[in-house]
Amino acid sequence: MEISATNFKPHVPIIEADSIVIRFSGDSGDGMQLTGNQFTDTAAYLGNDLSTFPEFPAEIRAPIGTTAGVSGFQVHFGSREIFTPGDEYDVLVAMNSAALKVDLPRLKKGGIIITNTAGFDKKNLSLAGYPDGVNPLENGSLDEYTVHKIDVTKFTKECLAGTGLGMKEIERSKNMFVLGLLFWMFDEPMDYTVTFINEKFAKKPEIAEANIKTLKAGWNFGDHTEIFTTRFKVSAAKLPKGVYRNISGNQATAIGLVAASELSGLPLFLGSYPITPASDVLHELSKYKANNVKTFQAEDEIAAICAAIGASYAGGLGVTTTSGPGMSLKTEAIGLATILEIPLIIINIQRGGPSTGLPTKTEQSDLMQAMYGRHGEGPLPVIAASSPADCFNTVLEAARIAIEHMTPVICLTDGYIANGTEPWRFPSADQLSPIKATFVTEPNGPDGTFLPYKRDEKLVRPMVKPGTKGLMHRIGGLEKGNETGNVSYDAVNHEKMTHLRAAKIEKIADFIPLIKPDSGKETGKLAVLGWGSTSGAIKTAVRELIEAGHDVAHVHLHHINPFPKNLGELLSGYDKVLIPEMNCGQLIQLIRAKYLIPAIGFNKVQGLPFTTIELKNKILELLK
Repeated sequence: MEISATNFKPHVPIIEADSIVIRFSGDSGDGMQLTGNQFTDTAAYLGNDLSTFPEFPAEIRAPIGTTAGVSGFQVHFGSREIFTPGDEYDVLVAMNSAALKVDLPRLKKGGIIITNTAGFDKKNLSLAGYPDGVNPLENGSLDEYTVHKIDVTKFTKECLAGTGLGMKEIERSKNMFVLGLLFWMFDEPMDYTVTFINEKFAKKPEIAEANIKTLKAGWNFGDHTEIFTTRFKVSAAKLPKGVYRNISGNQATAIGLVAASELSGLPLFLGSYPITPASDVLHELSKYKANNVKTFQAEDEIAAICAAIGASYAGGLGVTTTSGPGMSLKTEAIGLATILEIPLIIINIQRGGPSTGLPTKTEQSDLMQAMYGRHGEGPLPVIAASSPADCFNTVLEAARIAIEHMTPVICLTDGYIANGTEPWRFPSADQLSPIKATFVTEPNGPDGTFLPYKRDEKLVRPMVKPGTKGLMHRIGGLEKGNETGNVSYDAVNHEKMTHLRAAKIEKIADFIPLIKPDSGKETGKLAVLGWGSTSGAIKTAVRELIEAGHDVAHVHLHHINPFPKNLGELLSGYDKVLIPEMNCGQLIQLIRAKYLIPAIGFNKVQGLPFTTIELKNKILELLK
């Protein structure tokens, strides 16, 4: 946090901050996700650039008061461009002793701690694993930080005494006290949250009134007590002009699918089975019935993708969403869509594995599954989103490739960008290119026959709606005769069709943009090659090192199969290539195999994204 004194109010100075990282942390029932989201939405509304990182337990109701049950929400907001949620916190809100224990290691020295002292009683200290008689608020272990000890629970109860609410409802409001205090501390208005509360509890005015009352009590506590000697102000960021909204990756994915349906003229069908962290896409799309969007919550993953295949065959835009375990179950049906050669969007929002693994943590562990996780020779296009807002563009690209090249497309995001948020400058309709969905209505073979697998110059077979007069044809999972589509067991034909399907996917490279560095020069000492959600951390690290005079560049992949046509040539212009991945090294194997480049891997498999400092240290090590 870079600060410089600007103006002063009569009793508390306001210090201008370049950027600030706040971590809201507490028990999974303390409302930290809601609190963080409301603070984030207000910061976005005021024009700050930002990046968030929600983090929560795998269990629906994790053990109360334990370190395993800690739920956190991290927001990095500033008056400059922000690409990551931040490596360390400037402010830590710890609602109980477990939250302090988990998150204290990443608080900056000299940082601010706001605690709810009610969460530091003997029972909570024991549940958090502190030795008997040890209380970090009292033993001097926090002397190097600015600590504000507030009995939030007590003040919330006093504020809502006489409202007629039960003790459970009253205690649920304590997060609003903290939010009001943070709004005061960072000189942000409460108006946005007041509107949100009134809308959320429109049918329960007594709950709305209690939350608003507690929110204002938190503000007044900061304004009228003498324990706070400083406030902070973060000015609006100088972002490109446009209309912005704060958006998560899953929201951007859903909106991108709706846009793809509108741009292609194909009705959207989502077949999905609930799975963390993909379920939100299903929830979001269910709101778009007026846009001719149909959502189907299937009984299992197999039914979900098979229904989506049926929708595509019938002339719609079929989509299925899932995470790694669901991809495993969908594998056979993906093979069916591959041999049928019909449009299908398969969105895999990756999480920690294998098996149930770390369902609420992030990972990039499914790249090899996307590339090779099918029986038989069945290559498919694979593309990856790099940030929450980029999910919109990535889904549009997936739809364009699927429809215009008649193929299933695997679209990779992950839990980090699916749940994280950032400001999105959304485009107007006239800024989006149409997606060409052309159905044939006339025979294309000799003597008025129809050849369903006769290919055009892109090696793409015709798109036809079933039931079109004169265009009856055979479809199924058995191998097809070239052009006719009739069942064929001929060995030579099978080899021919296998090569044709693969060549069609490889030819997509002719229709995707050439790649260029995101930052840095096209030749030099070191290129950092990334894919997916590592983008923000790599971008920040590389830009800071370039400013410090180092010869380093950042190249980021969106199209992974096929690769951009000039990727090999670009990478060969650097002395070294570093590939950071949140897996044990998957992209690096693809790069080494295709381009024979001795790329260097840097891997992290902790369910957590890379930090900027981790990447900077590794880059500097290689540059030496």
